[in-house]
Formats: sequence, structure tokens, C-alpha cells
Amino acid sequence: MLQIRKSNTRGKADHGWLNSMHTFSFANYYDPRYTSFGPLRVINEDRVQGGQGFGTHSHSNMEIISYVLGGALEHKDSMGTGSVLRYGDVQRMSAGSGVSHSEFNHSADEAVHFLQIWLFPDQENITPSYQETHFAPETKRGQLRLIASRDGRDGSLLIHQDANIYATILDGDDRVHLPLAPRRGAYVQVARGQLQVNGITLETGDALQVTDEAQLTLENANDAEVIVFELAL
Repeated sequence: MLQIRKSNTRGKADHGWLNSMHTFSFANYYDPRYTSFGPLRVINEDRVQGGQGFGTHSHSNMEIISYVLGGALEHKDSMGTGSVLRYGDVQRMSAGSGVSHSEFNHSADEAVHFLQIWLFPDQENITPSYQETHFAPETKRGQLRLIASRDGRDGSLLIHQDANIYATILDGDDRVHLPLAPRRGAYVQVARGQLQVNGITLETGDALQVTDEAQLTLENANDAEVIVFELAL
């Protein structure tokens, strides 16, 4: 079954310094049809204005991934980690038993654009941890690049959940396939561009929820960058 989620139907939050689009129910946005998909709990598309950001706040028992699409995102946390993430950088923070962190736009005048992703962990109250990796665009072009997985294989980030997260950049005649085993589904989030997934046309910000399908086929793309979540249901 294929269920499309058009970009303009997502939850919206405009705080002036922050413009956020919520794929799933989050903060003041609630829709009982969109609360989670398997262990996938949050996909927020955030744009933070220059010199602004999220002050220190706490999380627990959540796998938090940031995928930077433009600008520079500055991160600091109670584990002593501090870094600046730019396009191609992906960060994983396992909140576990509890961690505090802040996220700010590192630039005074240029907006930062990123996806923040949350997944429920498969075990609670683990020791908090942090990891980041740069995935160069050429490693994603015309192929599904594994960026996060339960076992951290192929240089992917290690997440505490039975899920595989892929990123791909497709254009023109590029075509990629992803087999889906029984009782596993997929969620496809288009970060930019246009493409077809199993015959359905998706554009920037659109998403596709996939259940009871044997395979994903991504093709007929026009400068598309896509995140694909393959996970147990």
C-alpha cells in the first residue's frame, strides 16, 4: 500500500526565527492520522534564521538524527560534544538515560536548513552517545547510500533500532531499487527535487508511506535528494 503525504499538508510552525514543517504530530501540531510510522516518530524540516537557535533542552530515550541540507548547524551537548555541521554532514545522538543539548545557526546572516529525525530506540536508558559522519554527494549519486543502521555497517551511523536509513541523489535516467522483506515497510522523504517512487510522482517536501510492497523503485528524477527509511513494522 502506498500513502502519499503532500508537503503542504504537513504541520506548520512559524516562530519568526524558526520555520518548521512537521511530518508527524509534534509540539502544538497534532493529527491522529500522523503520529508515527513504526519506530519513526519525527521528521521535522527546520529552517533557522541567522544567529538564532534552540537553547539548551533535554531529551531521553530517543535516537535523534540531524541531516543538514544547507548552512551551518552548531551543536553542543552535556556529553562535552561540540561541532558545526554543514551540507553532507549527518549527526546521531542517542539520548538514552538523558542528555541536554543546544542547536544554533552558526552563521549570523545565512539560514540553516536541516531535517531533524527521531526514532524510538529498541532499548531504554542506555548510556547517551554521539556520532557524526560526512557523506559526500558523490557517494549518494545514483545509488542508495546507507547513512544509519543498527550495526553501523558500511560506515553508517549506529542507531539503536532495527532500521536502515538511506540517502540518495538522483537525476535523469538514474534508477535505484530497495527490496522490502515481509513485515517491513518504508518511508520516503523528498528533501529536494522531483522523482517517481513506485510510479507515484513526489516533489520537494512530499513523502510516501509504504507497506505490503515487495520493492521500492525510485526513478525519473529531476535533481532529487531523498531520504529512505526501511524499518520493521
